Amino acid sequence: MKLKGASKIESKSFGTAILYGLIFIFLFAIVSSLIFALILRFTSVREVSLQYVITAVSFIGLFGGGFLSGGKRKQKGWLIGGLTGLIYSLIVFLSQYLGYDRLFDVEQVIYHVCYTLIAMMGGILGVNIATSNSRTA
Repeated sequence: MKLKGASKIESKSFGTAILYGLIFIFLFAIVSSLIFALILRFTSVREVSLQYVITAVSFIGLFGGGFLSGGKRKQKGWLIGGLTGLIYSLIVFLSQYLGYDRLFDVEQVIYHVCYTLIAMMGGILGVNIATSNSRTA
């Protein structure tokens, strides 16, 4: 027997966890973009030489967002992390499509699939670390 209010609490927690993850991802992206912009502006480093570093930082940000989402939700880490990555990709896709009238190319699709998988892994790890800490405390 399920209570009517239990599903509302579960969905609220689900949405809140995803929101925390997305806020982390976008704040991380803003801060890292500012740092890279300052590096590009005030040094002789070229954008091409930072391409792999920027990709790695993006993966770290998505992993962190999935980790935070999974830690907040404390269950179904693969799902909460995957949804966090998918919603991030949807927001980027909509801003690119509506703002620049461009669809994702094949390279971007591959990146965003990897982003979703990385966020999923972060969600799994976040759930496992959050639940192991609550067991010992």
